[in-house]
Amino acid sequence: MIRGIVTSQLEPVIRLTVLGQRGKRLKIDAVIDTGFNGDLSLPPELIHSLGLSWRRRGRATLADGTESLFDIYNAAAIWDRRRKPIKVDEADATPLIGMALLDGYELRVEAWPGGRVAITKRR
Repeated sequence: MIRGIVTSQLEPVIRLTVLGQRGKRLKIDAVIDTGFNGDLSLPPELIHSLGLSWRRRGRATLADGTESLFDIYNAAAIWDRRRKPIKVDEADATPLIGMALLDGYELRVEAWPGGRVAITKRR
């Protein structure tokens, strides 16, 4: 089980270890965003510090209808106590965990400040 907490801004957050190149690793607090269909988004400075390798360009339609172009990188994360290959979208914003990383898991959120976040593997 993966656990987290709901912030005072009502954002469900979990701590995630992201693995980069040459043994680099970084523990980050990431907001779970059910409107994001990727694995993980990170700001450019974290991508650079992990030494992630570039994969390709991506395109997304944002909530306001505008289109955004961004770079996608290869990485891995410790997910449910296992190493998991992931794609990281570059976004100059708070790190976000998307639905692709949650695939096969159940997400439970107590939607109040200090509430619990629990992510469990579907049986």
